[in-house]
Amino acid sequence: MFDKILIANRGEIALRVIRACREMGIQSVAVHSTADRDAMHVRMADEAICIGPPSSTESYLSVSAIIAACEVTGAQAVHPGYGFMSENANFVQILEDHDIKFIGPTAAHIRLMGDKITAKDTMKKLGVPCVPGSAGGVPDYAAAKEVVKETGFPVIIKATAGGGGKGMKLANSADELETAFRTARAEGKSNFGNDEVYIEKYLGRPRHIEIQVFGDGKGKAVHLGERDCSLQRRHQKVFEEAPGPAISPEIRARIGKTCADAMAEIGYAGAGTIEFLYEDGEFFFIEMNTRLQVEHPVTESIFDMDLVREQIRVAAGLPLSVTQDELTINGHSIEVRINAEKLPNFSPCPGKITQYHAPGGLGVRMDSALYDGYSIPPYYDSLIGKLIVHGRDRPEALARLKRALGELIVDGVDTTIPLFHALLEEEDILTGNYNIHWLEKWLENNLN
Repeated sequence: MFDKILIANRGEIALRVIRACREMGIQSVAVHSTADRDAMHVRMADEAICIGPPSSTESYLSVSAIIAACEVTGAQAVHPGYGFMSENANFVQILEDHDIKFIGPTAAHIRLMGDKITAKDTMKKLGVPCVPGSAGGVPDYAAAKEVVKETGFPVIIKATAGGGGKGMKLANSADELETAFRTARAEGKSNFGNDEVYIEKYLGRPRHIEIQVFGDGKGKAVHLGERDCSLQRRHQKVFEEAPGPAISPEIRARIGKTCADAMAEIGYAGAGTIEFLYEDGEFFFIEMNTRLQVEHPVTESIFDMDLVREQIRVAAGLPLSVTQDELTINGHSIEVRINAEKLPNFSPCPGKITQYHAPGGLGVRMDSALYDGYSIPPYYDSLIGKLIVHGRDRPEALARLKRALGELIVDGVDTTIPLFHALLEEEDILTGNYNIHWLEKWLENNLN
């Protein structure tokens, strides 16, 4: 087992990893920019080292600074959290070259899943269901028209290297196809330096269902059920729950086994999430995230399993601590993402926290790096906390969420807490009757 782990991240996820390290008797090293010198992860870690100025590119994304921090502190492994360096294959390769262990999959697997076309081809070969569409990149508009003859409208055109909703354009008819095709290419080029695009059938009312997988890197893998993350704004998730309200045990077992078998076959190591669109009983693969997800706590809650601990164990060469038949779902869990943003426009709202009180009680977890007097810097993501609740069933989890939100106090900055109070009054949310378009439509009608 490792003696010392460096956490190449900040905020609540850095705290999450520090806590796992402490429970395992492993020393933790926090890295931080000058803007984060007073951050909670810096205070909680066993050691802290400044790696650069506020800009992410010069601090949290600086490979040389992180390597230097490992060498100065004697850290044997790096946990990337999510975002920043978590899916950077070059970074993983450089760590390997310096004999530093990356807590996550191999550089080859990150590359494989990082290119959406290659990922789709791989998944098809492994028996994972995919959305109808182009076999690979679409070189020109003439080829795009040929693809659409097969799939029919509507279609979505996506930049191969895209992410975060950039480089995605919808075409509902032949009239819209050319503009959507050229715009997606241009956005791919300007945002990611790659103008290659692919085309997929656009589903009208799908749910976003993702399967949590875990591999030991030696040919064994398990799945930990699904999460429903359909409530999204601009392709960013705001509300996640597990298990999914629309997924039956039979469907779960089938798609879970398909995903776990695929991961076992490629020898995948660590945590991964396979994302699907789900409509009318069918799954369609979108992409795989080769890292821990923001919403991992809902899975931890229903399986009573520490995923970060498991990541560290597997990276250290230990076998999985559970077998598939030992993984059984217990109750229901919901997470809401709380951002320092001003409604209705969701504009970032950095500033000083004048009062902070986390909710408590049975089945309530608050993952946050906030404290009284903390100043949220303007340089990074606006996520300031995740409120996670667990109940014996979905109605109990929803009631607990409502109660916990009523206890939560964040003063000094605007937050998205009022959004969740409003959502919990909606019948569709209470019954689980929503899809990936539901929230955007609701916001249009209720937050103008």
